[in-house]
Amino acid sequence: MGEAKRQLVEVLKAVLPITVLVLILQFTILTLPLVSVLRFLIGTVMVILGLFLFLYGVKISLLPMGEAIGAQLPQRMPFGLILVVSGIIGMVITMAEPDVRVLAYQVDLVSGGEINKGILILAVGLGVGLSVSLAMLRIVLGIRIAYILLAGYLLVLLLSFFVPPQFVPVAFDSGGVTTGPITVPFILSLGIGMVSVLGGKSALKDGFGLIGIASIGPIISVMILGIIFR
Repeated sequence: MGEAKRQLVEVLKAVLPITVLVLILQFTILTLPLVSVLRFLIGTVMVILGLFLFLYGVKISLLPMGEAIGAQLPQRMPFGLILVVSGIIGMVITMAEPDVRVLAYQVDLVSGGEINKGILILAVGLGVGLSVSLAMLRIVLGIRIAYILLAGYLLVLLLSFFVPPQFVPVAFDSGGVTTGPITVPFILSLGIGMVSVLGGKSALKDGFGLIGIASIGPIISVMILGIIFR
């Protein structure tokens, strides 16, 4: 009960300031219709309730489950299979991410169907899946994250010279939307759980950085998609 109360307070701290600001603007500068203001207030209540249930659900389900899976994988599977399973988890979680689906819908709409939303979601999911596998490889082998980030962004820079111009901004936004409310907690907890059972690993140094690596994968995969559909 205490955890639920703390989560509700966090949500109120996040939502109420913007609510108060909008109301101040309404009574000082704006002259929006009363119906619009009432809809805004009703929507605000729904947002508070939805965020509370979502974030509370993440804390009691996604985070502990991700850590449990990360802790169990090294004990029950060979190294190669760990990479495969981690990649599949990253791919599936990303394809369920609401932010990714919103981006895919908008891109499909603006491009007139030229960039199919289903193919784009699959490309982003594959990119994140491969990146998560790479991140797990880094944890096990102790590779410095700076080397992976440098190599990844050099590849992004190289690909940008060969990709159709309309795919470049889509690719970078694809990297951004993977840092959504479903993908981030699960992947982070997965990495922290794996580090917790590997001797000589630091939870702070090795357990974090997964999202930074994971965000490179979809940029590369969408750029490759652009080259294929050129």
